[in-house]
Amino acid sequence: MKVMKFGGTSVGDGERIRGVARILKEARQEEPELVVVVSAMSGVTDALIQAAQVASRREVDASRKIIDSLLAKHLKALEEVVGEGSRRRDLEGEIRGLLGGLEELCQGISILGELTPRGLDAVRSLGERLSVRLLAGAMNDMGLPAVAIDATELIITDDNFTEAAPLMAETRERVRARIVPLLGQNLTPVVTGFIGATRDGLTTTLGRGSSDYSASILGNSLDCDEIWIWSDVDGVMTADPRVVKEARTIGEISYREMAELSYFGAKVVHPRAVLPAAEKRIPLWIKNTFNPAHPGTLVVEEPIQKADAVKGITSIKGVTLVTVEGRGMMGVPGVAARLFAAVAQEGVSVMMISQSSSELNICFLVPEAAAQRTVRALERAFERELARRDIERIAAQDDVAIIAIVGAGMRGTPGIAGKVFSALGRNRVNVIAIAQGSSEYNISFVVKEEEMERAVNYIHQEFGLGG
Repeated sequence: MKVMKFGGTSVGDGERIRGVARILKEARQEEPELVVVVSAMSGVTDALIQAAQVASRREVDASRKIIDSLLAKHLKALEEVVGEGSRRRDLEGEIRGLLGGLEELCQGISILGELTPRGLDAVRSLGERLSVRLLAGAMNDMGLPAVAIDATELIITDDNFTEAAPLMAETRERVRARIVPLLGQNLTPVVTGFIGATRDGLTTTLGRGSSDYSASILGNSLDCDEIWIWSDVDGVMTADPRVVKEARTIGEISYREMAELSYFGAKVVHPRAVLPAAEKRIPLWIKNTFNPAHPGTLVVEEPIQKADAVKGITSIKGVTLVTVEGRGMMGVPGVAARLFAAVAQEGVSVMMISQSSSELNICFLVPEAAAQRTVRALERAFERELARRDIERIAAQDDVAIIAIVGAGMRGTPGIAGKVFSALGRNRVNVIAIAQGSSEYNISFVVKEEEMERAVNYIHQEFGLGG
């Protein structure tokens, strides 16, 4: 059994949806048991969010205009993927019904003048509900029996709307009860990515870009043989090809390496998608919908290929370096605990931490959008220490970037850090902060954002990662 996920660009219009259906028809010749997970058509989720946001400002006409454009987009795709007849008429009725429901939701949001996380999930889940119907319709039109399924029937989550976590035991029970009988009837289930539901049936979402995660959850629940993530790239690259022209596809990579690269900005796979696959040791393939003949990248527990010391380099822009420093911090227990408790209470994710051994300075990285409220929260938490000058300053530095060097072969290999920082030093790139975990799977450091691309290229060349 295989689970195959297709991203938004893969189903971006009618022609692409038919291309996906052709890939699936060919795949069914080799694998009779196939489960498909689909994202919303590219651009649709953003449009849905915008419709809800303008509705919350009581801009009803603007909201309706967005909904009308979404209807036109999906009806055009429907005409391209399903021939004339009762099947197309039925699907058109379903599409109109779903977008009619969206208009009612937006009217309710407009009356309240507020967009809650629960309301947002109800709105932005509609993109996947529309796309599964189009893909299943295209497959049936090609003679490949398929059925569209809403993941609210399958993936049970907590009630942390917009960033829900799956309850795996209950999800596994639901998935097997619903999906296995369909496979026995020679049907291909086409499941909405990104969404789930609470025990009470309220729609939730798993976070932006999380259809990969949905596929991995289903693969885990079904004990499948392989999970294939289809996107618009040839696999996991040694670096972002928009930054490094010589970047090449990595043939094999470990779960841990993939998780590290995903966390530090490689957008090929959602960071949380690795864990359910790794838990059951299910091989994870990264493939290109638009270049299906390319072998792609295989993600496994232990790659067969000889491990290079460094597998890949990734980077994140749009971050802020927050620094807390003062002589009164030295040797005082609990300062770090209070600091990160204050940040956690703001719901801010800390992306990297560095602390001087003298304890005079703690710095950490947060998303740029959360920087000011993070600083304000720390100023409140350490108000007395600031007044006594035990803490001398709490500062935020914008326009910085994180660069991460990742590779299982780095573990126990002397000289990796030396090569990294020698390459940067020779080329006059200043390093602002450094962090390396004891696992030795990655070295992370901070540079000015304007120097990020140069730094990534220098390191890529230093380790000979080019094709």
